[in-house]
Amino acid sequence: MRKSFEVALHGGAALALLIGQRQTIAEELRHFDRSRALVLGLSFLPAAIVGYGLERPIEQRLGGPKATAVGLLAGAAAMLIADTRPQQRGRGDATPADGLVLGVAQAAALAPGVSRNGVTLAAARWRRFSRDQANLLSRTTALPIIVGATILKGERLRRRGASPSLRRSMAIGVAASFASTLASQRLIGLVERDRALWPYAAYRAGFAGLVLAKLHRR
Repeated sequence: MRKSFEVALHGGAALALLIGQRQTIAEELRHFDRSRALVLGLSFLPAAIVGYGLERPIEQRLGGPKATAVGLLAGAAAMLIADTRPQQRGRGDATPADGLVLGVAQAAALAPGVSRNGVTLAAARWRRFSRDQANLLSRTTALPIIVGATILKGERLRRRGASPSLRRSMAIGVAASFASTLASQRLIGLVERDRALWPYAAYRAGFAGLVLAKLHRR
C-alpha cells in the first residue's frame, strides 16, 4: 500500500510541476542545446542509478525517525554553509561539472530527511550560483527525476496488480499531491526567489529537534 501511495504522490507532483512550471519549461526549451542537455542528463543519472539499485536498502536501513532527524540536520547545515558562497554565476553558466554535482545531490536526497529541493539548492549555491539561479536549477532538475520515479514505481505496481479499493486510494493520492504541489508553486511565485536559505535551514533544524525530543521521551 505504501508503495502505491508513493506512485500516486509522484504522479500528482509531476503533473502539477508540468502545469505550474510550464513557462519555465518553455523558456528552457527555447534555449535548449547540447550543453544544457548534458547538464540535465548528468543531473539525472546519479539519482537514477542510486534510486534504481539502492532505494529499497536505503528505506530498510535508514527509514527510522533518528536517521530522518540526522538527514534534516545535515541538510540544514549544508544550506547554511553553501549560502555563504558568493553569488557569481547566473543563467546559462551551468557546466557538465555542475550537472554532476546536482545529480549527486539528488542521489543524496534518497536518504530520509534530506530534501531534494533543499540539497539541490545547497549544491547550486556551493557552485556559486546566485540564489534565483539556484532555485531555477533546482526546479529544472526536479522534473526528470520525479517523472522517472513515477514511471519506475508505476511499472512495479502494474506487475503486482491493483484492487479497486487500491485504485480509489491512488486516485485520492494523485489529487491531493497535484493540488498541494500546484498550490505550493503559486505560493512560491509570490515570494522573492533570491532570499537567503537560513529560514529553510532553521525550519529543518527545528523539526529535527522535535523528532529527537520525542525519541528522547520514549
